[in-house]
Amino acid sequence: MLKILFYDTKSYDEESFEKKRKEYPDIQIDYLKPTLGPSTARLAKGYEAVCAFVNCNVGTKTIEILHERGVKLILMRCAGFNNVDISMAKECGIRILRVPGYSPEAVAEHAMGLALAANRRIHKAYVRVRENDFSLTGMLGFNFYGKTAGVVGTGKIGAAMARLCYGFGMKVLAYDKYRNPALDFVNYVELDELLAESDLITLHCPLTDENYHMINRETIRKMKDGVVLVNTSRGGLVKTEDLIEGIRARKFFAVGLDVYEEEKKNVFADRSDEILESSVTARLLSFPNVLITSHQGFFTQEALSAISETTLGNAMAYVRGETTGNEVE
Repeated sequence: MLKILFYDTKSYDEESFEKKRKEYPDIQIDYLKPTLGPSTARLAKGYEAVCAFVNCNVGTKTIEILHERGVKLILMRCAGFNNVDISMAKECGIRILRVPGYSPEAVAEHAMGLALAANRRIHKAYVRVRENDFSLTGMLGFNFYGKTAGVVGTGKIGAAMARLCYGFGMKVLAYDKYRNPALDFVNYVELDELLAESDLITLHCPLTDENYHMINRETIRKMKDGVVLVNTSRGGLVKTEDLIEGIRARKFFAVGLDVYEEEKKNVFADRSDEILESSVTARLLSFPNVLITSHQGFFTQEALSAISETTLGNAMAYVRGETTGNEVE
């Protein structure tokens, strides 16, 4: 019996995993509401595996404590793993398995939703009409049809977004080190050309040391005036202070963010009664052309089902001594 301690449990997590777990009688899961970090890692004593999410702190200290408690497997129920100290896990002999793709369409559709809503000021219209204000001042948008979309990163999610943009009648440019041969309608270009030519720029790449703050003062200057920027990947891809500077300079027609740099404590948390530590989020929300959502790009029924199925499949592969291709090394 593989015992898994499940961190940062929400009601929808437990419901989704328990549905699938019935198919895996050799797995036992105990659910915790607290997130994984150094202060909670010690609770894993007696468990061979822990299950963590994108907002968990799986850094050096956490892994050291997990190792001391006898944990041999970390199951990341997400695609990203930039919050994991991989070298320390290797040193401790702990395997890491992730969910590289659960529902690319879920994230891509959310990205397009952000682009449309920010462009057409739907978030403002919703609030205005609820107050019986039916005026259109400040609501003017522009057609995506016939415009140019720039997709940065054409893995599964980026490819899904490229198809959506193409379906809207947009010319699609893309930048990626590895070209996707299935996207025969996409024109691959260098990043500078994509920035200069695109009316919509949408980010779909993992966060690495190389692309940290890839959207900064210098790259923003290379963009068209009146561009729409969407980020549903990782907050660290965008240097927030430079983004705010660009918004104030009226470089952007609209900005849609499902991720942002200071989101860590905010992810999936109700903080409506708190005073936030930093003003960055409030500053972004003060702009009428900025729309922020709460890291919900993945949040569909299909994605939750795929996450639980793949995570439990990873767990069983570990039990059987098999590899899945989902290993983080």
